Amino acid sequence: MIISLSIKNFALIDQLTIDFTSGFSIITGETGAGKSIILGALGLVLGKRADLSSLKNANEKCVIEAHFEISKYNLKPFFEVHDLDYEHETIIRREILPSGKSRAFINDSPVNLQELQELSLFLIDIHSQQQTQELSEEGVQFAIIDAIANNKSELVSYQEVMKVFRSSKSQLASLQKKQGESIKEQEYHTFLLEELLSAKLVNGEQEVLEEDFERLNNVEVIKEAIDKCLLIANEEEIGVLHHLKEIKSSLQRVAPFGIKYQELLERINSVIIEFDDISSELDQQSEQLLNDPEKLEYTNQKLQLIYNLQKKHQVNSVAELLAIQEQLDQSLLSISNLESEMELLKATIAKNEEELDVLATAIHEKRMDSIPILTEKLTFILDKLGMPNVRFNIDLSFGATYFANGKDELQFLFSANKGGDFGLLKKVASGGEMSRIMLAVKAILAQYSKMPTLIFDEIDTGVSGEIAIRMGEIMKQMSASMQVFAITHLPQIAAKGDSHFKVLKTTVGEGTTSELRLLTEEERVVEIAQMLSGASISESALNHAKALLN
Repeated sequence: MIISLSIKNFALIDQLTIDFTSGFSIITGETGAGKSIILGALGLVLGKRADLSSLKNANEKCVIEAHFEISKYNLKPFFEVHDLDYEHETIIRREILPSGKSRAFINDSPVNLQELQELSLFLIDIHSQQQTQELSEEGVQFAIIDAIANNKSELVSYQEVMKVFRSSKSQLASLQKKQGESIKEQEYHTFLLEELLSAKLVNGEQEVLEEDFERLNNVEVIKEAIDKCLLIANEEEIGVLHHLKEIKSSLQRVAPFGIKYQELLERINSVIIEFDDISSELDQQSEQLLNDPEKLEYTNQKLQLIYNLQKKHQVNSVAELLAIQEQLDQSLLSISNLESEMELLKATIAKNEEELDVLATAIHEKRMDSIPILTEKLTFILDKLGMPNVRFNIDLSFGATYFANGKDELQFLFSANKGGDFGLLKKVASGGEMSRIMLAVKAILAQYSKMPTLIFDEIDTGVSGEIAIRMGEIMKQMSASMQVFAITHLPQIAAKGDSHFKVLKTTVGEGTTSELRLLTEEERVVEIAQMLSGASISESALNHAKALLN
């Protein structure tokens, strides 16, 4: 429960520190005095986003600090998960800097807003007039039934499977779309790949083929040139080789006469060996040169095929064509793999559906068991609140659609009058009836929830007199197991509190300040009398106030 609240430089508040106790606390004050400011400050502590306009003095830091006693609420696991220091008296602090930046702390450890919001779900439930209107929404109605049904673990399991189910469905839809687009390209890509494969391309063969083509296409010219070379080299008497040997013979005769001649002899000897080798190579080439029209035709066709493929794919080499061939192969393989991926996803989805069906059935059955309990308790409490003929018809049907919280569809039907037709809450319930129904719901949920603190913000809208007294009595009863606050304009409810706080607004010069103050017993009598009769307090109003308090 909240045990103290400190506010500095927020809205109309300069500095405020107030202590709270267990039981039923009342907060009253004139319209515009600043009751909403207190809730706004609490909202910041509980993780709402900060606004620079909240600062009373824009040049100073705003600090809001709340102390909570949490030893009875099994919150230690939350602190362990978030690596925070656990203290029985936990302190939450929000700071808004003049720069507009805000900071949040739990037990002096910095935290983000999400962590703050998660913790706040275990600390305080602030009921606003808007929440009363939300009672007619299906999500809120399911939350009420599930709280009574104690469906939390089943719902968590269902939502975990649902997350996988939705992800798999999304992936399958994406793959099916991809497959549909791929099928259009598959035939063309298959044709391109088969065309490349049938060409039996080999890296580097283009250069070899081009050389072969040039040789085969010019056999006669090449042979004529080689034969002429051989004739010049080897012809007797006048051939180059003959003359080289003559030179060698002459140098042999003079070699003994000097080292220079010996060197020249060695060099000419090397020339003769090299020339002889060239001559032999030319001879071999001459013998191998044959007219081969068939090979020439094959070489030409293969080159033309390569050139056509290069032009088609806008590349300049066989290596690039082979790279395209590999890409096409991988693309077609990926398309074929889509089917197996989709089959795996379909199997996962089918398994998820089986798990969801089991969990949804268990959730449905527990909800069905809780509905008679809820309607009986609602009818009992609302009878006390002046609605003796109220009836509820909670229609829960198990369908085929997988929703976020099961497969149920819910209609919360209501009739306030004996023999009256049932209708949807939002259509047939008045504002006063909605307030009483919401109080009844909160009173019932208090029996199932471990929420430490509940704050009612003007839940008494649309009621007065005896009904207000009974509403106060119910809130008083709730405060036996939880800390309850009621922000109210009704003296009948204010009189039921164990403690009574008043929001006061004072104006000094051009400045206005709000404060929250705990009333003494005497001040409380005066406050309730004023709520009964207005600014001019009569003796009868004071007596009436004392009677209400007693």
